[in-house]
Amino acid sequence: MKSAQTDDATQRRIVELLTQLTQRDGVHPTSIDCVRLLRGSESHPRRPVMYEPSIVIVCQGRKRGFLGDQVFIYDAQQYLVLSVPLPFECETEATPDKPILAISIRVDLTMVAELLMALNDTRGNAVAEPVGIYATPLDALLSNAVLRLVEALAQPSDARILGPSIVREICYRVLSGEQGDAIRAALTHQHHFGRIAKALRRIHADYRGDLDVETLAAEAGMSLAVFHAHFKAVTSTSPMQYVKTTRLHQARLLITHDGMNVSAAATRVGYESASQFSREFKRLFGCSPADDMRRARSAAEAAAPRVEAAARYAGATV
Repeated sequence: MKSAQTDDATQRRIVELLTQLTQRDGVHPTSIDCVRLLRGSESHPRRPVMYEPSIVIVCQGRKRGFLGDQVFIYDAQQYLVLSVPLPFECETEATPDKPILAISIRVDLTMVAELLMALNDTRGNAVAEPVGIYATPLDALLSNAVLRLVEALAQPSDARILGPSIVREICYRVLSGEQGDAIRAALTHQHHFGRIAKALRRIHADYRGDLDVETLAAEAGMSLAVFHAHFKAVTSTSPMQYVKTTRLHQARLLITHDGMNVSAAATRVGYESASQFSREFKRLFGCSPADDMRRARSAAEAAAPRVEAAARYAGATV
């Protein structure tokens, strides 16, 4: 009973600090390059997203991910780990009174390699064929490390000096869990999964260019049929559909976050036809690029008064 109460107290403190660190909806960079904070005050129906290789810890609210016929719930009880970049669909449960509050930590494969060397591979061989995404219970050791990370982020000097070592500890805790096998496979190219992970990294590095399945399969050392089968087993989509989805997600960031016009964004991600880009954008996201830009601007304008009010409140209570 005492342990559960301690966990509840840890959870409340994490939420309290994240609320202070994120006073508006959106994605918030931090002074630690690989760590971002996320806040959202509204529920969202199922819609397409793309996550980079990362550890996603939802501290308040709930997200539900859908990849093929698999469903992943990540909330205050369990976190999400992606060992490869994956497009999937996600729905969010949140309210203004209880916004979703989350931490995203980008997986640093160099750090993972160093940790595996330090562990001396004591976990044994990886599973027969890992997968790219896991939801797994958040235990007390990891929860305490998350609290210390958020506490460090609240103090610039702590974030600079202590933050990287806490991130390293969190990665170690993740590697000690069941999903560590997938990250190791992605890093060391074990089994077919590792070859597909390498192909995914190639796509994300060169998605603007003229990628073709034959080249990707050859680089993976697979026949075309085998490459297709294993690629779909990891991503639940075909290689060229994955390339297209990657381009569209990158273009959406350029339009909604960087304010780039539709034609320029289409060209930047490798489209020769702006009209084809707009059609495929609407097919994936359910609205035109122009409508998505207007919606992003409206959301930013609506958030501004809340930020000002929060700032006034903070000033009054200091």
